[in-house]
Amino acid sequence: MSRRRVVITGVGVMAPGGIGTKNFWQLISEGKTATRPIASFDASNFRSRIAAEIDFEPSEHGLSSREIRRMDRAAQLAVVATREAMADSGIELDKHDPYRVGVSVGTAVGATMSLEEEYQVVSDSGRLELVDHDYAVPHLYDYLVPSSFAAEVAWSVHAQGPTTVISTGCTSGLDSVGHAVDLLREGSADVMIAGACEAPLSPITLACFDAIKATTPRNDDPEHASRPFDNTRNGFVLGEGAAMFVLEELTSAQRRGAKIYAEVGGFGSRCNAFHMTGLRPDGAEMAAAIGVALDEAGTDASDIDYINAHGSGTKQNDRHETAAFKRSLGEHAYRTPVSSIKSMIGHSLGAIGSIEIAASVLAMDNNVVPPTANLHTADPECDLDYVPITARDWKTDSVLTVGSGFGGFQSAMVLTTPERGVG
Repeated sequence: MSRRRVVITGVGVMAPGGIGTKNFWQLISEGKTATRPIASFDASNFRSRIAAEIDFEPSEHGLSSREIRRMDRAAQLAVVATREAMADSGIELDKHDPYRVGVSVGTAVGATMSLEEEYQVVSDSGRLELVDHDYAVPHLYDYLVPSSFAAEVAWSVHAQGPTTVISTGCTSGLDSVGHAVDLLREGSADVMIAGACEAPLSPITLACFDAIKATTPRNDDPEHASRPFDNTRNGFVLGEGAAMFVLEELTSAQRRGAKIYAEVGGFGSRCNAFHMTGLRPDGAEMAAAIGVALDEAGTDASDIDYINAHGSGTKQNDRHETAAFKRSLGEHAYRTPVSSIKSMIGHSLGAIGSIEIAASVLAMDNNVVPPTANLHTADPECDLDYVPITARDWKTDSVLTVGSGFGGFQSAMVLTTPERGVG
């Protein structure tokens, strides 16, 4: 029996440099950057003092004062992105059994901003060793448990089906969509609202990455600080954001005349069981995940038109995934455009995988490959076609998008036009 085929029919994006999917695509297709000195708090004492922030005022995007009071910034971004995805899809959920509508949300660090802010309050800015709970907000527990993010999205669309949070570090945004696809294929849901959100820009997050020197100290030139695959790169730039999607079964989408952005052909995930932050240079685990995704999609390596890379801007990662592309795609890797949108919108941890899925389907929709900004000096160990500086007109019917996360997580997804998908 043939499996159910899953397609994306709605896209919503909250990303640095512009609110909404249209502004997001304009930014990355024009090769512009949204990295800047941190404005949301005083970062002067930190090693890395730059980030890709969103100029987001929740009240201007339909959130009530009660919702704003209740929800962490990451949850707010997810709900607003969900509303855009729903409107984009045109789906009428009141015509669906609510128990057959599910939610899958990815996040790496949960409600970091709210937890840190509330700790400052209940500890009197760290003065009290034994904190005073009387000063805590009523919703403090919601900040503690990341599952509140999925609950908020479910409440916003009245979904009563399978609802979960996926937290696998920086692959969360890929893994949450992969989980949603599995639920649709197995028949546990008819519609899934899936994606990821992250608002990690707080002092504790900066301190964590400063400690391991993962973020760039290029504070004097924030616009050009994120340099994936460039020989002068020296770490990634933090970001924030969200991307949410409406996923449904292909024939159902066709029946209602929905616009179909892409079919999720295949998904694979592996762990290197090697080191919390270290990566083996041969890229074997990522290559294995790519192989699973290709096999599941029924797609040959030579069919991939574009690779949306993890491209964090650390030497270890860039060289690791370059090796993985060669290992999994063979000689075709040298003929395939590769780019990293983190060069423009930074690394939003658990959210970035979903934002990169959005970039991938928009690349397919426009037949344009977004560039890798700030790539001027090639790393001789990264010798593929990384589409430097300027976007490229390119027929794009099949995209491979990948993610790599601390803990050794490696994920890959193949997106195709339905015509190139398997029956």
